[in-house]
Amino acid sequence: MNTFPHVRLRRLRQNEKIRSLVRETHLRVDQLIYPVFVAEGLTEPREISSMPGVMQWPLDQIGGEVKRVADLGVPAVLLFGIPNEKDEVGSQAYAEHGVIQEAIRRLKVETPDTLIITDVCLCEYTSHGHCGVIHNGTVQNDESLNLLAQMALSHVEAGADIVAPSDMMDGRVAAIRRLLDERGYNQTPIMSYSVKYASGFYGPFREAAGSTPQFGDRRAYQMDPANVREALRELEQDISEGADMVMVKPALSYLDVIRQVRDHCDLPVIAYNVSGEYSMVKAAAQNGWIDEQRVVMEIMTSIRRAGADMIITYFAPEVAQWLRS
Repeated sequence: MNTFPHVRLRRLRQNEKIRSLVRETHLRVDQLIYPVFVAEGLTEPREISSMPGVMQWPLDQIGGEVKRVADLGVPAVLLFGIPNEKDEVGSQAYAEHGVIQEAIRRLKVETPDTLIITDVCLCEYTSHGHCGVIHNGTVQNDESLNLLAQMALSHVEAGADIVAPSDMMDGRVAAIRRLLDERGYNQTPIMSYSVKYASGFYGPFREAAGSTPQFGDRRAYQMDPANVREALRELEQDISEGADMVMVKPALSYLDVIRQVRDHCDLPVIAYNVSGEYSMVKAAAQNGWIDEQRVVMEIMTSIRRAGADMIITYFAPEVAQWLRS
């Protein structure tokens, strides 16, 4: 043993105080964003069967839920709306008194210090479940841009702090930026779902948001999971069009993409820990196969380590509580 190297890496692992002192990656509650579903016509919260613990909230109770997570220190929510009525062009998405527009107004009164981010996409509002206007069975890119821009404008007029286009139409960041600027909202940031893959991990979300496509799928406009160079092209396009923050979605199977995006740009990078990732952990934990807290915190740390500045996650309230303790 006299010849053992002087370097002993275990010296810095021997107790929690030392481990904490030399820890390279840190997770904080102010890096979390909590997705919230608000449904028109509900009188009581409705649990999403495939996402234990996650609810669709009535308009008159959304403030209480957002206040609950705000009291835990979570600084921002991402709102998704489920309207009573849908049509071919998603007209409730940009209606002055639509479900999201009314939710924003309530939250700005009831929880004024919480940042309100809104998802900008037509899929929850269209009768066909796709993210844009349909002609001849195909989503029309350019015809959809005006509706998406109108949707973003209606959110900002209602009081949204940040808009987050998730539709993956080419040019939607530019269309939204142009209209917001024309209407005097040049200080409103755009958090773009720049790198959004056509993923099997979205299944539970489609129950939560009522947004399952009625025909086909979204692979003609969302990204092929096999591609990463294309992700950087999407990133560059959105930055050139005026995106203020960029997102990678999903997170866990795309940690390498998060790292490439982080290395490629200086904008804030967000990762979306999506519904399927949440549901798999919940199911395993309920079966006693894993330690939920330990696994969730490991996942959150891995997303931060990959380069994400912020994490959108359904685990935000639990993570906030665990960080406190």
